[in-house]
Amino acid sequence: MTLTHFVRHFAVARPRLPRALRRPLPWDAWRRDAVAQVLGRMFRKVGGGLCEPGGLPTVGIHRVLICRPNHRLGNSVLISPLIAEIETLYPGAEIDILGSHATACLYESRFSVHDVFVLPQKIARHLWTSAGALRALRRCHYDLAIDACNGSQSGRIALALAHARYKLGFPDPKVNPGSAWHALAWPRHLADRSVFLLRQAYAGSTCSDYPRLNLDLTPREIHEAAKVMDRVCGATHGPRGMTVAIFPNATGAKCYSESWWNQFVDTFQALCPHVRLVDLLAAHGRSQLGSRLTPFYSQNLRRLAAMIACMDGFISADCGVMHLAAASGTPTLGLFSVTDPAKYAPSGGANAALDTRGMHAVAVATAAAEWCAGLSPRQPAGDTSSSA
Repeated sequence: MTLTHFVRHFAVARPRLPRALRRPLPWDAWRRDAVAQVLGRMFRKVGGGLCEPGGLPTVGIHRVLICRPNHRLGNSVLISPLIAEIETLYPGAEIDILGSHATACLYESRFSVHDVFVLPQKIARHLWTSAGALRALRRCHYDLAIDACNGSQSGRIALALAHARYKLGFPDPKVNPGSAWHALAWPRHLADRSVFLLRQAYAGSTCSDYPRLNLDLTPREIHEAAKVMDRVCGATHGPRGMTVAIFPNATGAKCYSESWWNQFVDTFQALCPHVRLVDLLAAHGRSQLGSRLTPFYSQNLRRLAAMIACMDGFISADCGVMHLAAASGTPTLGLFSVTDPAKYAPSGGANAALDTRGMHAVAVATAAAEWCAGLSPRQPAGDTSSSA
């Protein structure tokens, strides 16, 4: 198979069938089945050659590849603990990442990251660009390549294409039923699982605590965002007041309605009149709260994260921006109505998750106000980084 064939199977366009023969299978399920059948032999080969627990040396790992070709913002943010763990275990190593435009925006300025190979979101429409990114990846030779997501077929394809002395990925019981990986107790949170994978493969000793989500924002980014914060909030924003950002958007069933959010805001403001709320606008650039709150908008993810880092708290439904907020270091409250908080919660520090199933907006706002009461106002950013 040529590299172009791999890309076509990566995209795997759905066949056009007569209406009477069309099956009501979800597109993702159909695509995964088709890819598994076409590339099953390759999956078995790379799966059988994965590094076993304790098989990764403590020295000699200098070039590392992380494969996470997914275009959801949250999934890009969730690899930040893995990057931090690589920096800890192999402090002199250089990291490449196969990811998305969001991945490039978040990590290409990080000191340990050398290159980010970007796959287009619509691979079927950009076969030449996609093939070019994979060709660039294949020209590199790595000491270690990591498929950072369990069950990702695109990640496993990228791992198979990569030239690496050691390959690390989540084991498939069907491919290698006798692997020692299957006897281990895996953490539930998705941000911890790839770190656990690396730690168990590492032949040396490791820390007990997991790294937190962290975008490694620079002092200059924080300082510039603080100046914007002063302009956005105006003269009423002072050292004694608190500012909390609300992001009233999410995908699919995770999204609360506009009326729900307005009820939430009414209750929260009545309980916390000293707290200024800022409305973080979604990518479409329109307020979903009737423009009743102070707005802020940015399509640049690091700029948005730096702005959140200057706030005292952040509240939203489970979404990518929630993970971005947690990675900025700001105390984050995630509201969960569909997904499992044990897997996706903004864990660590003052972060918290609230399961809102069976709760109305007033009750959720009351719980959010209690959470907010335990937060401490942030110190204003200093001026020492202005020349950085």
